[in-house]
Amino acid sequence: MAKQDMKKDVAVPALGVIGMLRWAWAQLTSMRTALFLLLLLAVAAVPGSVFPQRAVNPEQVAAYLTNKPTLGAWLDRFQLFDVFSSAWFSAIYLLLFISLIGCILPRVKKHAKALRTPPPRTPSRLNRLPQNGTIEIESAEASGISNEQIIADATKLLKKRGYRAEARPEGDSPSVGAERGYSREIGNLLFHISLVGILASVAVGGSFGYGGQRVLVEGETFVNSLVSYDSFKPGTWFKEESLNPYSVKLDKFNITFDRESTTHFGQPIDFTAEVETRRSPDAPVQKETIRVNHPLRINGADVYLVGNGYAPVVTVRDGQGNVSFSGPVVSVPQDGMYTSLLVIKAPDAKPDQLGFQGFLLPTAMTDETGFAISGDPNAINPQLQLNSYYGNLGLDDGNPQNVYVLETDQLKELNNRNLKAGGIVLGAGQTYELPDGKGSISFDGLKRFVGLDINYDPSKRPVAIFAGLALLGLAISLFTPRRRVWVKIKTSVDDSGREERIIEYGLLARGEDPRLESEAKELRKLLEQQWPAVVRAGV
Repeated sequence: MAKQDMKKDVAVPALGVIGMLRWAWAQLTSMRTALFLLLLLAVAAVPGSVFPQRAVNPEQVAAYLTNKPTLGAWLDRFQLFDVFSSAWFSAIYLLLFISLIGCILPRVKKHAKALRTPPPRTPSRLNRLPQNGTIEIESAEASGISNEQIIADATKLLKKRGYRAEARPEGDSPSVGAERGYSREIGNLLFHISLVGILASVAVGGSFGYGGQRVLVEGETFVNSLVSYDSFKPGTWFKEESLNPYSVKLDKFNITFDRESTTHFGQPIDFTAEVETRRSPDAPVQKETIRVNHPLRINGADVYLVGNGYAPVVTVRDGQGNVSFSGPVVSVPQDGMYTSLLVIKAPDAKPDQLGFQGFLLPTAMTDETGFAISGDPNAINPQLQLNSYYGNLGLDDGNPQNVYVLETDQLKELNNRNLKAGGIVLGAGQTYELPDGKGSISFDGLKRFVGLDINYDPSKRPVAIFAGLALLGLAISLFTPRRRVWVKIKTSVDDSGREERIIEYGLLARGEDPRLESEAKELRKLLEQQWPAVVRAGV
């Protein structure tokens, strides 16, 4: 009964605010928590590959929200279309960063102390260690070798083998304590510090880097400024002043097609963009090339070749005979023969705005049914087949439009194969007069265009350096054995009064070390070679 009353009277002291904070910090900075957060970060990245991301494909996100409004609204509410910039992903990332730092700092402090700490004391019974042995030598009087000399020689021998050794000549049983493998923990720390460096570098790259796209027609020049990009995605802390000035002019784009294979005939096998670059406004012009998987590296940015096609050069005149549009029009390839969709908009035409949409056939021909197709990806017989419209293009309303789509809701058809006027068919160098005196359109020539992806990532080099250091640290940690060795001299007197001396040695591995036995054999061999006064080797 008294015991029960005592238990009731026991009160567990409250942690308090400081105690609770210490407990939370200890939990956050444990290695188990760091591993859990690393796994959680990998799981959290999965939605970024399942759902379209607004930063990469805003059109797909908009289409998803349109097709699945209820589900899309909930997904957007939880930032599943912006996974890598979401609050919850950033929180996991930040917690992992803090956890790793909290794990590393105490280990660095502990290892720094271990480096200054002498090897552990010599065990009294070395024969209990996994690897051990004895070497019997003659007495100091008979051999002329003192215990101090043996201990000094053994210390030097162990230091030559990479051990940090400490001689202990005092006492009845002088000994040497030695340890090696401190670099194992250094490699482990290097790996974790490098992992923190990778995380920090990626965060810096995402904050100060940028990416953008630009479609460049032969003869056009791209200047690295915001207005020159077709689309641009800046980092969180990006500033326009950080854009390095340079220019890239597309001189010529060449495609090599397969003309020998029967199964892949006509397929492109090589792309080469010949460009002229200036690395600063005052720099000389340099001729360079961009190929697939061989980007142009200029002023810290990488310029990748990601697309290509044809850009027919057209001239549109309105009903008053004035030029309302003139220049190349980017067409979007639809198949391997480069049959391409194109849209032409002439908002300056008077009295009515004009619009055209249709196909470009690089090598126009008809199939068995009489349908017009492209028989070759090269521009052997280029032809435009268009429908024309007039009315309000909707560009004056201030609402953004896709340049590759013609909104026909407020337009009336002028040309169509089902109308009396028929569709527009234009070969290179030909002009077509539009019905009702609305104007004309001319097919003046054909150029090629390329799609460029420009990426500036200041973290690329630091990430590569830290990744290399992480691999180095991992290799050091995996392949460096942690061992301890002791060598001790035992002196005794037999029944006849003769002094006997025995060199006793033992080895101990910290962790699994399959090479410990071979190390013991090598150590014994070196000890026996060190003193020729050996008379018998014991076990």
